[in-house]
Amino acid sequence: MAKVTVMEYERVVKLVDGQVKEVLGPGRHAYRRRRTVLHRVDMRPRWLTVAGQEVLTADGISVKVTAVLLATPVDPVADLTVRQVGSTDVYIATQHALRLAVARQTLEALMESRLDLSAELEGPVREAAARVGLEVNELIVRDLMLPGDLRRAFAEVLLAQQQGKAELEKARAEAASLRLLANTADLLEKHPSLLELRTLQTAETGELKLVIKK
Repeated sequence: MAKVTVMEYERVVKLVDGQVKEVLGPGRHAYRRRRTVLHRVDMRPRWLTVAGQEVLTADGISVKVTAVLLATPVDPVADLTVRQVGSTDVYIATQHALRLAVARQTLEALMESRLDLSAELEGPVREAAARVGLEVNELIVRDLMLPGDLRRAFAEVLLAQQQGKAELEKARAEAASLRLLANTADLLEKHPSLLELRTLQTAETGELKLVIKK
């Protein structure tokens, strides 16, 4: 009898005559070496980066989108028997979901809802991952890059918006100041004695300052 030690972070798929017989958990196990093949499956979470790809929006604008996802193997048998090369199936599913999500929206709508793009991809990507024994823990659309000329155009629009807000605040302050002057003038017109009182107060304050200076 042979012995095999399975680490806490892995599982061992035991095949006899080419068929899956059982999955060995953490610990030390005995098995018959003859006609038996053991395959170790690392069960730790793994990051998968979906490289940037050029995608056309609904209005024909080309954008470059990249995504990353964190997946954990939950079915060691599927991990061994279904997935052929690394995480190719999940990679392709994520690419496809990205293309569909971007192609359905105009550039303006995409820029406004880009923070919600990750949630839109989760459904199809989780389904693809489950078929190959993986569970998606996190999915992030990391970059949404525009062509250089569009980036400059968006920067100019944002600058113009900020300048417009500043001018609006300035106009509001000037309008408030004018309303205050108009109210004051109206009050003095209705009550002329207030102007005389204000003049006396100003004179008294000026005399007091002169005394202090001496």
